[in-house]
Amino acid sequence: MLKALVACVVLVAVVQARLPKPDFGLLSDEEIHYINNIAKTTWTAGRNFDPKDHLHVKRILGTHVHKSEHKARRLPVQEFAHKIKESDLPENFDPRVQWPNCPSLKEVRDQGDCGSCWAFGAVEAMTDRICILSKGKTQFHFAAEDVMACCGDCGDGCSGGYPSEAWAYFQREGIVSGGQYNSSEGCQPYQIPACDHHVVGHLKPCSKGVMPTPKCKKTCEAGYDKTFTEDKHYGVKSYHVRGETNIMQELVTYGPVEAAFTVYSDFTQYKSGVYQHTTGSVLGGHAVKLMGYGVENGTKYWLVANSWNEDWGDKGYFKILRGRDECGIESQIVAGIPKV
Repeated sequence: MLKALVACVVLVAVVQARLPKPDFGLLSDEEIHYINNIAKTTWTAGRNFDPKDHLHVKRILGTHVHKSEHKARRLPVQEFAHKIKESDLPENFDPRVQWPNCPSLKEVRDQGDCGSCWAFGAVEAMTDRICILSKGKTQFHFAAEDVMACCGDCGDGCSGGYPSEAWAYFQREGIVSGGQYNSSEGCQPYQIPACDHHVVGHLKPCSKGVMPTPKCKKTCEAGYDKTFTEDKHYGVKSYHVRGETNIMQELVTYGPVEAAFTVYSDFTQYKSGVYQHTTGSVLGGHAVKLMGYGVENGTKYWLVANSWNEDWGDKGYFKILRGRDECGIESQIVAGIPKV
């Protein structure tokens, strides 16, 4: 699962030079103890993965730095005609409260033992946005399966991909519907089973080997009432969003976005609070659904949904420091507008 997470990386930004952080090794108890008892930080660590799960953690991440940075320039940067000052935006914003008629906002998906986070972050945000823009009339779960298997420009499937290309594919080719593994939902449900990434969970353990990327098939599951072509839903445009206030305005106006960021070893141990890099070295990159923001005990944060199921972190979610481009997350935002 670790390798899949690493494969999931996309568009890793240049990390600003900082003083070296202490490094206790990946998934170590010493790291948890340091974060909770010695470091003066804003978050709490705990055991999410078995200490021997190094390869699994790296499998679920993925890094294509140079190519992804080049591809990112293909998308324009979103510019609001009427920019709002940060002081005029709500101090705390949770889309689950703002748009209660969109249940997808409360879902935490599971990428399984595959580095498909780049596809999941995209389709999760698309699913929320089409519901929000249609005022709850369109409940369409975009399929990670379609993006991961059929988008040739997007990267390497379970071995990593590029968020910007997933959004370009959305606009160019459209994406069919599809729920989680074994859900029988939509045209193409996800083929890779959800798995227990964690020490204690309710699912089967993740595989020990590399999960192959499913082959692209341009047909729907037997019994589905539409053809593959008929089921396609498209994006009107896709773009990058730059700057803290612009990201906040984007979230309040259109809903969740996709974000990519650099993953350090301490992130895998996140349990609660506002994460900021405290210990450890770089593991790779990860893509997620950034959905809201707020202030906790005086610390500004982004609210983010992960794709490692609800047993990870804070019931599948995490908060990360806002306003400082923590781990490059504010410089790697991608979004788009679905056709409603």
